[in-house]
Amino acid sequence: MTPTRVPGAGLRLASYNIQKCVGLDLRRQPRRILNVLDDLGARIVVLQEADKRLPPRPAALPHFVLEEAGWQVADLGGAGSLGWHGNAVIWRGDRIRETGKAQISLPGLEPRGAVRVEFETPIGPLRVVGVHLGLIAYHRQQQILHLCRELQRLPEMPMVWAGDFNDWSEARALFHLAPGMRFLPPRPSFPAPRPVGALDRIALGPGLAAVAHGVHAERPAHIASDHLPVWADLVPSPE
Repeated sequence: MTPTRVPGAGLRLASYNIQKCVGLDLRRQPRRILNVLDDLGARIVVLQEADKRLPPRPAALPHFVLEEAGWQVADLGGAGSLGWHGNAVIWRGDRIRETGKAQISLPGLEPRGAVRVEFETPIGPLRVVGVHLGLIAYHRQQQILHLCRELQRLPEMPMVWAGDFNDWSEARALFHLAPGMRFLPPRPSFPAPRPVGALDRIALGPGLAAVAHGVHAERPAHIASDHLPVWADLVPSPE
């Protein structure tokens, strides 16, 4: 079960591949995804497959549905999209303020990208990087290395990576390519009805720790998408 409250002054962040709001019953139900988001209790959520596939890639989870529920959306895509390459970042709460954002192109044959959004939060400044890596192992390696190079150019800030890493390997060799990031222990999140693969991951940079993390499997998450959302309760760390 997902804890409903974050202990102390922590901040819950989640990552969720919403599969364009099409559930395992083949029904596109954006408000069902919204129900899962509400149950998660997260203040910041990184989404994957948040837009429909074909140009102009309109939002699969409409802006007005999110706004009616009190969510704010980082403007990363434009032209009606919720994000960029399907990656989106949403948040809610009076004590969270967006301070910057950008798109990050990623190499590979498939069209892939990452996004970053900086926030002022109750736990201090926070850089959130949302990713959805490719299906081919070599391309995932190149994408991680490219992401590290791009982010190293920025001013230092506590940072979290979250998303669908598409990595089934037990060795987790992919994550050794980002030695500055600590990936939280894997928890199976795919496929949603009976998860066996820890494709959805959260990684923390210096200055952050997780007091708890897990996978949200409560109804209707078991059918709302082919992935289950993952979450982490973040607190400042003295490292």
